[in-house]
Amino acid sequence: MEESDEIRSARSMRRRILGDEYVDGVTVEPDPVAAEFQDYVTSMAWGVWAREGALSVRDRSLLVLAMTAALGRMEEFRLHASCTAQTGVTDDELDELQFQIAAYCGAPAGIAARRAIRAVRAVRAERDEDER
Repeated sequence: MEESDEIRSARSMRRRILGDEYVDGVTVEPDPVAAEFQDYVTSMAWGVWAREGALSVRDRSLLVLAMTAALGRMEEFRLHASCTAQTGVTDDELDELQFQIAAYCGAPAGIAARRAIRAVRAVRAERDEDER
């Protein structure tokens, strides 16, 4: 079966944002159901990132961060918070987003987001130090 342009675009966007190492790590499983599931998630979630429209990649990133925090999906929040260099979200915007999360999703969600952002920044600082 031939791949559609949409799934190719979605896969490309996923790799652009999350990186080859991450995507290869979650798609390596030889189980055909797991592969089908990854294609489904890629098509559904990353297809919306790849579509044309009024929202930029940066806008979509901020929305995903806010929604994952609102849902308490902090593992996914951390993943996307670690990719802000690829999406154009600045540290200042991420800091401001915490206030929006706390105001609209509650203090526990805001606090959890803050912890996740601090952890992501600590890993980034360590990586930057190792590269020096």
